[in-house]
Amino acid sequence: MTQPPNQPPHGGHGAPQDPPPGQPPIPPQPGYGYPQTPPPAADNPYAQPTQPQQPGPYAPPPQQPGPYGNQPPQPGPYGAQPPQPGPYGQPAQPQQSGPYAQPQQPGPYGSPQQPGPYGSQPQYGYPQQPPTQPQFPAGPGGGNGNGKRSKLLVIGAAAVAALLVAAGVTWAVVGGDDDGEKKSEAKEKDPKPSATAPANPGTGDGDGNEGKEDLNEGRRPGEAKVLWYKEAPKVPGAGGDAPGMWVDGDTVVKAAYKELYAYDAETGKTKWPAIKFPQKICAATEKATEDGRIVVAFKDGTKSSAKCNQIQVIDMRTGDKGWLKTVKEEGMFDFSMQSDLVLVGDVLMVGRDQSGTALRMRDGKKLYVADKKEEGTCFPKGFAGGDGKLLMALSCGASGPEEHDELQQLDPKTGKALWTKKFPKGWQVRKIYGTSPTIVYSRNEDKKRWNISVLKGNTDTTTSEVSSKDNFAPDCGTSIIDDKLGGCQGVASDDKYLYLPTADKGANAIVAISLATGKEAWRTKSPLDETIFPMKVEDGELIAYVEPSYDAGGRVVSIATSGSHEPKTLLQHPKGTSQIESGFYSKDVDYVDGRFYISTTSITGSTTGQSKLMLAYGQ
Repeated sequence: MTQPPNQPPHGGHGAPQDPPPGQPPIPPQPGYGYPQTPPPAADNPYAQPTQPQQPGPYAPPPQQPGPYGNQPPQPGPYGAQPPQPGPYGQPAQPQQSGPYAQPQQPGPYGSPQQPGPYGSQPQYGYPQQPPTQPQFPAGPGGGNGNGKRSKLLVIGAAAVAALLVAAGVTWAVVGGDDDGEKKSEAKEKDPKPSATAPANPGTGDGDGNEGKEDLNEGRRPGEAKVLWYKEAPKVPGAGGDAPGMWVDGDTVVKAAYKELYAYDAETGKTKWPAIKFPQKICAATEKATEDGRIVVAFKDGTKSSAKCNQIQVIDMRTGDKGWLKTVKEEGMFDFSMQSDLVLVGDVLMVGRDQSGTALRMRDGKKLYVADKKEEGTCFPKGFAGGDGKLLMALSCGASGPEEHDELQQLDPKTGKALWTKKFPKGWQVRKIYGTSPTIVYSRNEDKKRWNISVLKGNTDTTTSEVSSKDNFAPDCGTSIIDDKLGGCQGVASDDKYLYLPTADKGANAIVAISLATGKEAWRTKSPLDETIFPMKVEDGELIAYVEPSYDAGGRVVSIATSGSHEPKTLLQHPKGTSQIESGFYSKDVDYVDGRFYISTTSITGSTTGQSKLMLAYGQ
């Protein structure tokens, strides 16, 4: 439905933010200027003749006083403006005037821009620096973001939990109201429903052992019911990844550590036998193909230096395996410790550090290698795709006077660049918020500024830029596996608006920003004193998730994109499982056919019990 500074142990919902005063910035990444081996001759069935690089409007402008020299702060997204009130309560400063203080115009440097939610964060290429600063909601925006409250509350809760476990104390899952309705108690690990409940937790395989607790006990009128709940497989102390969650008709598929599970959407029963991989799953496509195929990558060994290069295609409807391929590295400094799988039509891009290999989905045939743009100058640092588009970000001229980032749209079948957009020195392409149209988030670490630009069609022409005093908090992940050019949760778009959640503490808001002007069109505040964030747009309505508190269930709401924007409740989750639901810190969520699914993306190692894997609600 992944970076920024660190957050509580399992990740969380919220984009990176500026660090509090006194917080040291994250050290810079290693550069990308390493020489590499030229790409092999393409045996690409879609290949077209390579065109020479054309000069264009992306050359650096003549040097002049402006936002990139030692000038007074200027208005505009790339000017060093005084900070506005943000998540850490910095005092607002007056707007400064300057040579660029002119009416707002389309273009990357023409519209007034306010400071945004992102503070110092690692670059989005591979590899990454270790995160050092908790992201939203670990700052004053606590209470927002992926079911978490503030950093202190998370730490405090963890400490209390540790004490309770040490003392052998049990937890209670509240099943009634405050007037003394019957409550059901569960052990410290996640409660299990009884044999009469919709499904048993089990070990992720869809059946599992019978539990003793009914998760629907004490359910109040109007509350959704728990359809099923699953525990994750046991993993070593170092933990494991659980990327990917796919829903297709009545089948839900979830990856966890070394296995892939399939459940019936309504009952949680096993749809097909779990697929066991020889090593850890390390990457997965976000979506399935139209005919229900997904792709996962797993490691080629057990050592810490093992490569994420084993690519397996699976039919999620039947559990049948398709082709399996080892994707090799394509240069001396092209590392595949982590990979990013981007699916565009019949093309799978396997992104790595400084390179990417495009494979044909139908048979795994290698189409081309996307690596350096020019000899020793520009190297890929991330890929994103959707709506038939394949986008590649590049880091160019590392550590030199011409250091800058570029963004390209590639022909998915040939790898030919359809256009190239050059960003000014100091500005890094961080995330793609949407592909129809292309919406690009970039960041200047030195100036602590952000920019969100909307591009026109299949071109590099800037249609508008977001101008807002709000801080926004989409969840773009913090772990290396989440650290990719696409894949942010908590952000959605259609042909008129970009929808972003604000980083307010408690009841935040979703802001609809006009793609035509970059200005706010309307906003809707959370109906509860908890974070709301967008999931997707369907049939003219924005579907959003209101996160639970520790003692109150979350809910799914719809918001009309025209007319009244009052949230309408689609599912009110029960209070009795709020402690389970709020415990998914690093999570994936989706709402399909009246059912809400929440699953973890990271499994914590444990010797005393099993972690949460997935929870499903319905009517």
